Amino acid sequence: MSPTQSADASSPARRQRWHSVLAKAPPARVSALWAEFRDGVGLMPAYTLLRRPETGLVMVKGRISGSGASFCAGEMTATRAAVRLATGEVGIGYVGGRSARHAEIAAAVDALGQRPDWQERLETAIVAPLEAEAAARHRAIAARAAATKVDFFTVAREAGT
Repeated sequence: MSPTQSADASSPARRQRWHSVLAKAPPARVSALWAEFRDGVGLMPAYTLLRRPETGLVMVKGRISGSGASFCAGEMTATRAAVRLATGEVGIGYVGGRSARHAEIAAAVDALGQRPDWQERLETAIVAPLEAEAAARHRAIAARAAATKVDFFTVAREAGT
């Protein structure tokens, strides 16, 4: 079990992590992994849309210096969806941007993730690969930023006698 996983697979922390990973992932990659997953597992519980994907605006807040007073940084486009499995579990999905399919898949994964018999399969086939790809993207960005680092130093000279 990775350090980011909770010991309790049904915990709110696991669900929050899944929501975060799915929302930040590229929509095309989420769709591709979802298609592979559906093709590979065979019979999967059907779901119905409780709330068809809707696009709107959300307010983005920031903090001065990361920990100071909060302020409204602006608005961002977001899409949300909600689904109900035939077995009764309800899943929600919120993603940045206008991808209705991305929000629907996120909601379906959330609903399936509430069933203990599907959690490990979803973690292995969808969430873990997306999380690894996100970490690789962050490392690449950090490496590019580190390549531009400039070290400045000053030499203090003492006036000689």
